Amino acid sequence: MIPIAKPNINEEEKNAVLEVLNSGMLAAGEVVKAFSEEFANYIGAAHCVMTNSGTSALEVALRALGIGPGDKVLTTPFSFIASTNAILYCGATPVFADIDEDTFNISPDAIEEALKKDPSIKTLLIVHLFGLPCDMSRIMQLVDRYQLTLIEDCAQAHGAEWNGQKVGTFGKAGCFSFYPTKNMTTGEGGAIVTNDPQIAARSRLLINHGMEVRYHHDIVGHNYRMTNMNAAIGLVQLKKLDRSNALRRTNAAYYDVYLNHPDVILPSYLDPALPVYHQYTLRVLHGQRDELVETLQANEIGFGIFYPLTIPEQRCYQSMSFSGNWSIADKIKNEVVSIPVHPGLSHTDLETVVNVINHFKENSRQS
Repeated sequence: MIPIAKPNINEEEKNAVLEVLNSGMLAAGEVVKAFSEEFANYIGAAHCVMTNSGTSALEVALRALGIGPGDKVLTTPFSFIASTNAILYCGATPVFADIDEDTFNISPDAIEEALKKDPSIKTLLIVHLFGLPCDMSRIMQLVDRYQLTLIEDCAQAHGAEWNGQKVGTFGKAGCFSFYPTKNMTTGEGGAIVTNDPQIAARSRLLINHGMEVRYHHDIVGHNYRMTNMNAAIGLVQLKKLDRSNALRRTNAAYYDVYLNHPDVILPSYLDPALPVYHQYTLRVLHGQRDELVETLQANEIGFGIFYPLTIPEQRCYQSMSFSGNWSIADKIKNEVVSIPVHPGLSHTDLETVVNVINHFKENSRQS
């Protein structure tokens, strides 16, 4: 079996966790502080606040920015549901703008259309989906023109760059996830990066029951802290991240060269982006996606369909009656399938994936 994801965990991570266990200091402490500082330095941000998940990071960032009831947050309809749930957790209202057909990221044209239609929207939450950066040049023009507060969901884009600047540093806050399938993991965990000391300070209160001084609660907060055990894994994983991302790009480049099925469109990104390929996501045309999935399954090749439904049509949101036009996302959801691109792939694995996809339905095409 060639898995769709494979966390790169070895003895160094195990020893780091064992050191924490032996210390007896398991909860948030000096190891979390060290990880926060090193991750902030890596991303190029002044501050980093570690959380217990990427979803918590999004919610806390929104709350730290003062987003709440009565506020509208413009975001993508094509992502993991956490990006929208976090808006709802704050009591704010999600508004959706369609995606770009090539990158699957939120479309700057659709953003501007939504802003013109509803000038009351003052917050934008973008997602750098599949490790491919959004069009930050155009998005930042819109942020400046419409005086928006920008939050970046970088859950799938650790180390990705736009014009030499790492994603997560363009907006007021950038949020990351360290779930096991991400480009780097802490088991479970998340991070908020920001250059604003007030956002950082409020985020630290929000993740820790509103406490700065022990047992003195300044605001109503949550228990969203990361543990020293998670942070110990993160410190090791961060050292591996650049090499891991480089291997993902190498594997993606192999697919770019050798995948050549006429009904399969390869992923694309915009210059001057540096992608990190959390997923290598294909579009399969003419209603053949599910047939390709069956072929991958028959050949023991892992895959992922991210995402089979747009966010607004999820059952849990049906009473909310979201309105809008996201026709591209509605089309893309029926065509996408992600194939293995992680650093653990061998050359033989890559050859196998290419051979299976290139010969998909070959006989029917010849007939």
